[in-house]
Amino acid sequence: MPELAGRLKTMPQPERLLYAEGYRHVAGTDEAGRGPLAGPVVAAAVILPPGWHHPGIKDSKKLSARARAELFGIITGAAVSWNWAAVEACDIDRINILQASLLAMRTAVLALDPVPDYLLIDGPHGVPGPLPHAAITRGDQKSLVIGAASIVAKVVRDAIMEKYDRLFPAYHFSKNKGYGTAAHMRALAQHGQCSLHRRSFKMVVSPEQT
Repeated sequence: MPELAGRLKTMPQPERLLYAEGYRHVAGTDEAGRGPLAGPVVAAAVILPPGWHHPGIKDSKKLSARARAELFGIITGAAVSWNWAAVEACDIDRINILQASLLAMRTAVLALDPVPDYLLIDGPHGVPGPLPHAAITRGDQKSLVIGAASIVAKVVRDAIMEKYDRLFPAYHFSKNKGYGTAAHMRALAQHGQCSLHRRSFKMVVSPEQT
């Protein structure tokens, strides 16, 4: 099994090798929202039918919002199973952003039905749990199922931040999605933190708090 994981890390479209090896429920997982100063980190997990393909699926950061929205419908309509999970700012502050990202991934994966027989993870870190898996750096650029999960996670998180914008309009979360844009930093300086801000992130802490 470790030998298989090693091979998967270095090849394009690694799920093809898994299908050839007899795996049928190959899941991909990825997160959105590790870098923002506010809001949750969201992870998605997706199982696609063996052999299914769509040329537009790639790293969500390389797609327009409109393209992501269209692909979200295509992916969720075609998926054998898909799910998402979020870890909020207060928990990010408690356990750190890496552990929060892995927790969101694990939660999303464990809710899939059927249970995946192999898991492909974006990034260098494995997800704790019993499933055989491979952690693939830049996996959202190499794997269809990871790329699909990347798109689902990004669309879901953007929708969450647009909802939060209505609760905290001063921060313009519908535009900046919690990232540290100039306008967001001005709002932080003027209004201080809200409950969605990650207080463990250095840019969020005001001079008075240091």
